[in-house]
Amino acid sequence: MHCPFCQHDDTRVIDSRVSDDGASIRRRRECAACGERFNTFETAEIKLPNVVKNDGRREPFDERKLRTSFELALHKRPVSSDAIDAAMRAIIDDLRKSGEREVPSRQVGELVMRALKKLDQVAFVRFASVYRSFEDVQAFREEIERLERDLPVIEGLQLPLLGEAVASKKRG
Repeated sequence: MHCPFCQHDDTRVIDSRVSDDGASIRRRRECAACGERFNTFETAEIKLPNVVKNDGRREPFDERKLRTSFELALHKRPVSSDAIDAAMRAIIDDLRKSGEREVPSRQVGELVMRALKKLDQVAFVRFASVYRSFEDVQAFREEIERLERDLPVIEGLQLPLLGEAVASKKRG
């Protein structure tokens, strides 16, 4: 490992610790030439399938794109970063366990929607509105109604999708 300070190629490990989640090892290193200390992190490299885009292009799975999707959908929503991390790990595990060398981007999108549906209904609708490219308000309304039928609001965990005024208009 090259020293990030002087670029010398001789550094030694002076301490190693397993991270809190057990997914990586933190190594404290010292440069033999300049004496500076720095940290490195070691994680297992997991081979994930390539993603086949709608236009036929293939690209490596990108965890940053997955995180960005979650963050955009969950922007200003009351969902913890631990819950987001757990959802991402579940999706990555599903993809890894599939054993496939390639997966369609649509499949990845469906996994994200399934996870968002469990985390936050508003985030699910946000993601679905972009992902499914709703053509009009009626298609958007149908998705919300389907969500309300499939997954009733759990008191105290999620806010209702539509206000009482909208719901009472439908009844009246």
